[in-house]
Amino acid sequence: MSEYLQMNDEESFRSTAYLRAARTLESMTEDVEMLYQQSGLRSIEKIPGIGHGLALKIEEYIKSKKVVEFDKLHKEFPFDLDTLGSVRGLGPKMIKVLYHKLKIKTLDDLERAARTGKIRSLPRFGEKVQYNILRSIEFIKRSRGRFLLGHILPVIKELVELLKGLPEVLQVEMAGSARRRLPTIGDLDILVATNKPVKVIKFFTSFPRVEKIWGRGATKASVRWRDGFNVDLRVIKLSSFGAALQYFTGSKDHNIALRRLAQAKGFKLNEYGLWRLDGKKEIKIVSRTEKVIYETLGLSYLEPEIRENTGEIEAAIQEARGVKNSLPCLIGYDEVLGDLQMHSDWSDGSVSIEEMAKVAKKLGRKYIVITDHTGDLKIANGLDAKRLLSQMKEIDTINQRISGIKILKGAEVNIQKDGALDMPDEVLAKLDVVLAAVHTQMDQDKQTMTERLIRAISHPLVNIIAHPTGRILQEREGYQLDFDQVLKVAKKNNTFLEIDAYCDRLDLSDRHIRRCVQAGVKLSIDTDSHHPSQLWMMELGISQARRGWAEADDIINVRSWDELKKLLKKN
Repeated sequence: MSEYLQMNDEESFRSTAYLRAARTLESMTEDVEMLYQQSGLRSIEKIPGIGHGLALKIEEYIKSKKVVEFDKLHKEFPFDLDTLGSVRGLGPKMIKVLYHKLKIKTLDDLERAARTGKIRSLPRFGEKVQYNILRSIEFIKRSRGRFLLGHILPVIKELVELLKGLPEVLQVEMAGSARRRLPTIGDLDILVATNKPVKVIKFFTSFPRVEKIWGRGATKASVRWRDGFNVDLRVIKLSSFGAALQYFTGSKDHNIALRRLAQAKGFKLNEYGLWRLDGKKEIKIVSRTEKVIYETLGLSYLEPEIRENTGEIEAAIQEARGVKNSLPCLIGYDEVLGDLQMHSDWSDGSVSIEEMAKVAKKLGRKYIVITDHTGDLKIANGLDAKRLLSQMKEIDTINQRISGIKILKGAEVNIQKDGALDMPDEVLAKLDVVLAAVHTQMDQDKQTMTERLIRAISHPLVNIIAHPTGRILQEREGYQLDFDQVLKVAKKNNTFLEIDAYCDRLDLSDRHIRRCVQAGVKLSIDTDSHHPSQLWMMELGISQARRGWAEADDIINVRSWDELKKLLKKN
């Protein structure tokens, strides 16, 4: 990112425009090519953030499957910029140097050069950069073959709804890691209860989006979806649905622990049911629902998101024995009232403040906070003090003409390398909510980064630390950080940590969320939306909060705005 910050104003403006357009296109539910076929170039120009020049390039691609200007640039710089750019610490200028000096075009080229020590000898690279490159490559390779939950979930929900519409289907549920809401997913699993499996499997394998059929039998079909992932459909009898759902939801470690518990109690548990062992006989006891299986084994019901064998089975046993609050009462998917981070076209968002507010209102939000980027972040068209003050006036005007939702004034302030903020205190004091976040110099050592964050956390006007660990799923690990020290200072200063719900962040992780809950540090769940179509991702953030054992009281934006104001440190 720091490489981008050195661009001139014209380059920065153009880069921001392309970034906005990419985010808009990525989040669209409509097929852009179909829109073009129906209404031509004008339909493309109506897409928020797409000007005439960009629309012409999209038209060119639709017609010829290529863009001449891109092809020219690719001939001049024939390297895989997307993949190389995902390596932590590598910006466009460094990638260009690597190509000219070492002819590095691909991730494999980069890894070979790093392992043979060629990168460290280059000017302005050195041993540390080479080490970080190798670490980042290992992280990227571990992520291959998995897909973001935010990309998968809408697809699997649509598929489940289509299957529900079949008269032959008695019950249908997603299973596997998607049901447990892991941030990234491998294969998808769907369970269907039916008495007519042949018809259901034929319907499933005939979907237009099925690219390849890997296998098809009497009780299972496996296909490759056009989006690149595999989907397994299992058809079972209704009488065994609960046992199958429990088994195929997992996790593997949870199931192993549960089966051992069953054996210790004289039962056998598998995907067909819970059986009592009577000598050599196996007598089926229950199998219709998950709830009755857990209860028969002496446990309270366990929500799918926490089935990871991290203490949930022991807690469920205690809860069933009457020890109250052994299990958390997980935050519900409909409990969040406000969204405390989103962006508009004042910085790097795609649409106006009013458009974001109208969609948020339809989704049931009672208040939103506009938190456009500030100051140093040129790639995000950061607001200076003058523009931020002007935006505050516009929010006042919009609030006068819109009802049913309150628009609040905020900013996502950049935490500079020494922990200072890039916006004057006298301006921050006028905001309703101040978020602070690290966007640059992420390769600092653990102590330096911890001290940097602590300085921002201790600032009397900072309310929330946004995406606190800086991770981006499948792209980079979070920066080095003493998280226990961060929690200690956050608790002392009444500063909240964010669960960024954007699909490629989900930062904090479930592990960090659970540590926050245990330390008594409050959290916010925010979408970090840059387009109205991303506001639904609040669901992803809530799912991660649930995976981290968070209850409603742990989340600040389940409260009304009047209640939340009382929690903010400056009040």
